[in-house]
This record gives sequence, structure tokens and C-alpha cells, in this order.
Amino acid sequence: MADEVILLDFWPSMFGMRTRIALEEKNVKFDYREQDLWNKSPILLEMNPVHNKIPVLIHNGKPVCESLIQVEYIDEVWPGVNPLLPSDPYQRAQAKFWGDYIDKKVYASARLTWGAKGEEQEAGKKEFIEILKTLESKLGDKIYFGGETFGYVDIALIGFYSWFEAYEKFGNFSIEAECPKLIAWGKRCAERESVAKSLPDSEKIIKFVPELKKRFGIE
Repeated sequence: MADEVILLDFWPSMFGMRTRIALEEKNVKFDYREQDLWNKSPILLEMNPVHNKIPVLIHNGKPVCESLIQVEYIDEVWPGVNPLLPSDPYQRAQAKFWGDYIDKKVYASARLTWGAKGEEQEAGKKEFIEILKTLESKLGDKIYFGGETFGYVDIALIGFYSWFEAYEKFGNFSIEAECPKLIAWGKRCAERESVAKSLPDSEKIIKFVPELKKRFGIE
């Protein structure tokens, strides 16, 4: 019996992009179901009753929530092609540490670049660049965060790359001027078929941000 794989997602979600990329890396066919986050569907509320958030991966009727947990799950369920996490326990632990760092640090400061004003926005921009510089330092001169192999940490971060131009436009600053190696890494990742298929066009994100600001009552 073939696996039934459904993804409940929202196109600009950098978290949902992780799951899309992981599925594409494993060549897993899935049914993508776009969600309206302001009018949540019965299936979303049923499949993620705790947080009511996307993305939700539904595998043979069973839901898996939280994007990095989904990436790990996908790697374990479909192990045959393109391993996403290292086999070495220490390297796995390191990858999970940096995935957790990205989860805890990047979104909150990035959101301030377009969702705040004045001193709060400036502080957000400063913190965001400091976080990206920490990640750039971890990347070093490697092709990907795991070295030669595209994997878990790359997947954790690359969704944010599709938002970089929007952060720059609404925050009035340059990421590339501060973190050129990270931008070069993003461009390399974007050449992968799995990433190219999963990331929205930056211009589409830029057009979406004013709508998002209006939704949140941000002038």
C-alpha cells in the first residue's frame, strides 16, 4: 500500500518550507493543502489541536507537528536517499543544536525588521545581523553547514533566505553587506531542485508583507 502523505501549509511559511524541502529531497510525493491561517480549517484544528499551527505533516492519517520534528521524521521514515541528519551521534547532536538555535533566535528578530518601528526596529535589525553573523561563522568556508552535504541545518535556515529581500526592503538595511558568505550559501542552496521548488519568489514575499502588516494592525 502506498504511503498517503499530506502537508497542511501556508505558502510564505519559512517553517513549512523546511518540510517541503525535506519531502522533495526524499522524492516523496505529497498532497499539498494550502491553509488560511485567519480562517483555520477543520482538518488543521483536528490534526494540530494543541497549537492550531502549520505546518502539519499527515502520514497515513497520523499527524506530525513542528517543522524540525517533521524533517527528522521524514529522514527516519524514508532513509534510503539523501540523508538529512549525520549518522555520527556527535554530528547529529551538533546539527540539532544549530537547528534549535535557528528556531529560537532567527524568527523573532527577523520579524522586527518589518513589524516594528523606531528604536524597536533598529534593535531588531542589530540582533538579527548578530545572529546571522553567528551562523555565518558556523558556516565558515564550507559549501553547506554540514560540509559537502546539504542537510538538516541548511533546511532549518534556508526558508528565511526567501524573506531576506523583504527584511532588507522594509528594514532599510543590507544583509549581503554584513554577511556575504551567508548570501552566497543561500544562492547555492537555491540552485538545488528541492529548494527551488519549495521557496516562493522573493518579490511575492515583498508584496505579501504589507498585507501581513495590515492583518496585524501595524502601520
